[in-house]
Formats: sequence, structure tokens, C-alpha cells
Amino acid sequence: MAINMNWRNLTLLLSCAVVFASCKNGKLFGKKTEKSDVTGWNYNDKNMGGYQVSREKEEKTGPGLVFVQGGTFTQGATEEDVMGDWNNIPRRITVNSFYIDKTEVANVHYREYMYWVSTVFDGDEFEAVRQGILPDTMVWRSELAYNEPLVEYYLRHPSYNYYPVVGVSWKQANDFCHWRTNRVNEAELVKRGFINKNSLKNLSGLGQENFDTKAYLLGEYQPTPGAAAKSKKNALRNPNGTPRTNVTFEDGILLPGYRLPTEAEWEYAALGLVNQNPQPSKKEGKRGEELITNKQVYSWSQNVNGLRDNRRGSWQGTFLANFKRGAGDNMGVAGGLNDRAVYTAPVESFYPNGFGLYNMSGNVNEWVADVYRPLSIVDNDDVASYRGNKYETVDLTTGKAERDSLGRIKNRYITDDESKKRRNYQKGNVINYLDGDSSVLGVTYGYGLTTLISDSSRVIKGGSWNDRAYWLSPGTRRFLEEGQASSTVGFRCAMDRVGSPEGNGRKTGIEYKARRQNSRKR
Repeated sequence: MAINMNWRNLTLLLSCAVVFASCKNGKLFGKKTEKSDVTGWNYNDKNMGGYQVSREKEEKTGPGLVFVQGGTFTQGATEEDVMGDWNNIPRRITVNSFYIDKTEVANVHYREYMYWVSTVFDGDEFEAVRQGILPDTMVWRSELAYNEPLVEYYLRHPSYNYYPVVGVSWKQANDFCHWRTNRVNEAELVKRGFINKNSLKNLSGLGQENFDTKAYLLGEYQPTPGAAAKSKKNALRNPNGTPRTNVTFEDGILLPGYRLPTEAEWEYAALGLVNQNPQPSKKEGKRGEELITNKQVYSWSQNVNGLRDNRRGSWQGTFLANFKRGAGDNMGVAGGLNDRAVYTAPVESFYPNGFGLYNMSGNVNEWVADVYRPLSIVDNDDVASYRGNKYETVDLTTGKAERDSLGRIKNRYITDDESKKRRNYQKGNVINYLDGDSSVLGVTYGYGLTTLISDSSRVIKGGSWNDRAYWLSPGTRRFLEEGQASSTVGFRCAMDRVGSPEGNGRKTGIEYKARRQNSRKR
């Protein structure tokens, strides 16, 4: 018995030694060397070329954003077109998964942007830059109303911190998105130690030398590396195996850019159809089927009557959005204010929709990315529909990428000569494609003569504090020139979703278990 036990112990000891050796060689419990399926060469191996491949990872959700799982829906009018515009003809399309802000951008957020710009670009030569970002507070003025308190206080007084910013043009909103992208990515690199943390303290007077994501990726902006970048523990490596101080987009650390949502994305997100569709089972193979025929009217509703019930009883009779009721009733009567807001309301007021988004109906209209055309819903693609493409590329006139005076990479528009031999598009500017393109259809929009529609007309959606209920339906659409602003128009940002359309930790495509096929004997 004792001899048998000794042999068992010796066998166990030898097995452990083998496991330990295997672990050191990276074959069992250590990091297994990945290799190419097409060449057999190792990845991340300095002895085999040093080609670096980041481990597969999902996209991180950026600050302020909510994930919206895409799908098919009917875009356009829900009820009778009482305005007679005929500009929202129902059409079934598919929207990619994406991210969108939970709320409208608030005054405090836009003031943060104003502070940063005024600090970084504080020289006299940047006076136009500082002035160019300021909201037009005069949008509150009216010939027959006393709105001067809003002109003076709405943007700056702390009591309005979390009210939606207004008086912002489409161009200003678009620039805000670009600024936000850079601040979020810069903070992420500082947090991970790839940029020295002191760079966030020394903002004053930076001017052109501020962090820009695209400039950083193209090597035209060289920040001071942080401690983690120089550390031997840095997982990012150069081909020779030394720690790499610069991050590439292939590393999966930097986020895609913030941007304005497309009209299709905005409308899909507003409807919050996730609560109307049967939820898929946790078991692979059982997925929810479409249920999109009974289209709801407003963003908060879950049935055709626009009412919302919960276990504690009905909310029928309460206001679920900030809008104008009837003939001039903006907030009810003293002692019984209906929506408790004569103008705008805080961005997290009222009930969120199925995706958890606030004020997709009412409060303020919101800028979207699209150029306005009455028949865009008919003309656009079935998937990821959008009008407004004016293709750009990095300007390499001097032989390399360069930054402008604001630190951004200089771009140029794609020419028609560069596009004419392509199969998917033949012009660089396709804003007017199939609608207003005189060279193809002989149709033009006579802006200022026969119409108010131009190439600068951008879509606004959602209705506002000063609109009646008709405009609160996500299918309605209006437009405003991209350089203009209004007391009833604000915005929220969106971001592309990369990877699985179902969200982080989910699969893409349908996987079936491998089965051994029975071959027929001949």
C-alpha cells in the first residue's frame, strides 16, 4: 500500500511539472500565441515579423450615450398629413445599431465647450473662433412678447444648467460633436497612461497644439507620453517587442466620433420599438420576430391610444411631454400646471421611451444630420438611409497630412473626376442625387424664388415646447437653414456602433453546431 501511494505521489508530481512547463511556454494556462489562419505566422511575435493584432473586444459605451439596437421599422407619417406637406411618406427601412445621447445637450454642457474654446484659443487671432461658437441668445426675442429675461439669463444662470441649449445652429452643433470626440478620447488616453495627465491642466493658450483624434492617429499630433506608455507592463508593442507609446485605432481603445444622428436613426430611436417586439429567448436559436405593423403615434406610447399604464395604475390624463396644448396653453393654470414648463424643461423631465431616451417628443426640436428634401424617405437607401453625403478625403497636396490653425487635419472634397469611374457613385457631392440634381433630372430648387429649400436646409425633428401635439409624432419633419438658430431647436449627439448589432457580449450571425454529415455510399 505504501509503495503504491509513493508511485501515485511521484506521478502527480511529474504531472504538475509538465503542466508548469507548459504554462511557462504559453500553451495551457499562459497566453497562447495566436497565429494567422492564412499564413501560419504568429501574431505579436517579434521573431515572426512583429505584426500586432489586438485581442477581440467590443466597443465601449461613450459618456452620455445609450445603446440602440437597430432593426427594421416604418419611417414616416403615422396619422393624416394635416399640413399637406407630403414630405413624410411611410416607407419601411432598416437602421444599423448605434448609440445616442440619453438627453438633449444641456446649457451646462455647451458652456463647458465654450469654456474650453475660450481657454485654448485665447489669443487675439482666435477672436472669430470664440465668437463663432456662441449661441444666439437673441432667438428668445419676439416682437410682441417680453422675453428679455431669457435673452439675459437662460444660457448662463445655474437654475437653467440642465435645460436644453437652444440658439445653436446646425453648424455649431456639428462642431460641438467634433470637440466632444476629442475630449472623450483624450481623457481615455490620459486615464490609461498613454498621455501625461498634466496635459489636462495646461490648456491655456494651446491653440493649434490641442489634442485632435484624427491628427493623433495620423501622427501629426505628438503628446507627452504618460507613465504607463513607457512601462514594461504596457501591452501595446512595436514590431521589435518594445513598448509602444502611441495608440492606433486597431487597438480598440479610441472611440468612433460623436456626430449628429441621421434622420432615420433619430426617428427609430424616438419610437422606442424595442418594447413592442417580443424579447428573444436566452437560448440560442429562439429569436424575436418582427411586429411593426401597428405603429405608435408618440415616442412614449406603447399602444395606439398613446396611453401608458403600469402596475400602480393608469397615467391617463398626465402630461408625458412638454408642448403647447390647444390654443395657446403652454403650462396650464395656477395651482394645477399641466406640464410645469412654460418654455423648456430640464433634459431629464418626463418619462423616457423604450430605449431610455428623454424628450424625444416635445421640449425642443432637434437637429439631425440630413439635408432636407421632401421626398428623401422615398429616394434613400433601404439600409442606413441618409441624404447629405459630400465625400471628403485627407488633403495631401503637400505630400502629407497637415493641421489647420485649430489643430484639425485638413480635408478636401472628392472631385467628380476622381469619382466618374466608380460603380457606387460618380460624383463627390451627392446631396442633390435624384432630388434637385439638374444634370440628371433637370430639377432644381430655386431657393428664395420658388422655395425655401436649399442645399443648406437641414431636418429638425421632435416638436417643441411651443408646438402642438401633431409635431410631437416622430414621423413629422421640418427644416431650417444650417446657419440659423431658434429658441425651439436644440440637439443631441450620436455615435457609430462597431461590432455585434445586438450589443456587447452578443454574437453576430447565427452559429450552428457542427454536425457530421452522413455521406451516401456508392
